[in-house]
Amino acid sequence: MISVANVSLRYGAKKLFEDVNVKFTPGNCYGLIGGNGAGKTTFLKVLSREIEPNTGTIAIPPGLRLSVLKQDHYAFEQMTVLKTVLMGNEKLSRVIAAKEAIYSKSDFSEADGLLATELESQFAEMNGWEAESEAASMLADLGIEEAVHQKLMSELAGGDKVKVLLAQALFGRPDILLLDEPTNHLDIYAVQWLEDFLEGFENTVIVVSHDRHFLNRVCTHMADIDFCKVTTFAGNYDFWRQASELNQRLLADKNKKNADKAEDLKSFIRRFSANASKSRQASSRQKQLEKLDISEIPKSTRKSPYVGFEPKRELSQDILTIQNLSKAIDGEVLFKNVNLTMQRGDKIVLLGPNDLAKRVFLDILAGGTKPDSGTVAWGQTAIRSYLPSDNADYFVGDEPTLVDWLRAYSEDKDESFIRGFLGKMLFSRDEALKKPGVLSGGEKVRCMLARMMLSGANVLLLDGPTNHLDLESITAVNEGIIRFKGNVIFTSHDHEFIQTIANRIINLDVEIKEDKYTTFDEFLSSTQGHPQLGI
Repeated sequence: MISVANVSLRYGAKKLFEDVNVKFTPGNCYGLIGGNGAGKTTFLKVLSREIEPNTGTIAIPPGLRLSVLKQDHYAFEQMTVLKTVLMGNEKLSRVIAAKEAIYSKSDFSEADGLLATELESQFAEMNGWEAESEAASMLADLGIEEAVHQKLMSELAGGDKVKVLLAQALFGRPDILLLDEPTNHLDIYAVQWLEDFLEGFENTVIVVSHDRHFLNRVCTHMADIDFCKVTTFAGNYDFWRQASELNQRLLADKNKKNADKAEDLKSFIRRFSANASKSRQASSRQKQLEKLDISEIPKSTRKSPYVGFEPKRELSQDILTIQNLSKAIDGEVLFKNVNLTMQRGDKIVLLGPNDLAKRVFLDILAGGTKPDSGTVAWGQTAIRSYLPSDNADYFVGDEPTLVDWLRAYSEDKDESFIRGFLGKMLFSRDEALKKPGVLSGGEKVRCMLARMMLSGANVLLLDGPTNHLDLESITAVNEGIIRFKGNVIFTSHDHEFIQTIANRIINLDVEIKEDKYTTFDEFLSSTQGHPQLGI
């Protein structure tokens, strides 16, 4: 259990937490949520004592082991994969190191023998004899083959390093587990394994994630950071969201009724306070007014943009024909002999193990890259709009403000019209006057979405559209594309996003391995054990 008492934290004038009191109990998995900048990662660092709060205490009962998912992917470069995992249990690692140091001595003394006996006893108590096999099994479950276990971490690709660090955090079933975005860079099968692991985990888990499907699957409670407080709720993310929206509507209705009643009372007082025969009633109304609770709904740190795409024209049946499309980069064949025809109403998700292949494929469809061979033919009614995963080239101009930046993509140049679209993407008032070059990753994506909304496109090409976005923005994009009446081709690692949008699944692994009209969940059920989806 972790007990947080009267914790406050400020950075200069910015207040993140104030008098936070909350308990995280064993057997529960808490999803830590909050708007961008609310302090989710910072709160995890406070819990792990990496950051000291200005006031308050973090209490963990003696003897409990706390484990944190490391974010530095290069911290263990000169260690083997297996040893990196074993380091997740620091006490066991210290015992192993002490044993190795004693047994490597050439002048082994009686005192060394006594110490070795004590270390062997501790080693056995911590299940040390099974530690390596447990670590190896966990790595295998995450897709790290046994042949890699004795390699140095420096030899691994980035995605595999993430899996090793995740295994390190989970190793030995710690008493308290802190996970910051554990599903990032994981394929769908590694995510499913992690979901199963956490569902069977009997200790305390606190996790930050933007993956709604993951939060719904593993969380028993939500811990919401808002108003500089942390409030826990029983239930998964969907339950919290529905309850939160209902509560806000009820509060708004209550405030409106009270405000209307207050206005009636004020009107009566103004009309009759000077009337002797009505003065007693006016005085009574004044007392009622003073007792009336007209509390403002607290302004949440959580904001949701509005995402909506309105096609300028309807698509004909002739939308897209791809014939024998091939592309290689630096000698690596990304895809070859791809043939594809798009039907009206298609919302296609591109799956596959190679993110670069999918990225280049979309860029070719958008006209940004030329194929080595083959043709891409768009129908005359197709109006395309493209959201690349790397949008840096769109923000290198000299436009002094976001208003000027977005105006370049709009037929209507009126500033109030442009500001209206920026407002939908949460750039209101002075926010609309920011310089494009200083935007965060999430802000750039929201600007790109505003640009796409202005395009009137009836075909959207989206490469990782939820990258860098918070939960509220992800939900808004998700709902906007569900409502969209045109066609879509997209990539994503977000399970719920794919499940709720895609009606056609294409698995691109050099060639098109599968092309099915089906839902994502049905597709996964039919391909269990498939190693090359790369979702």
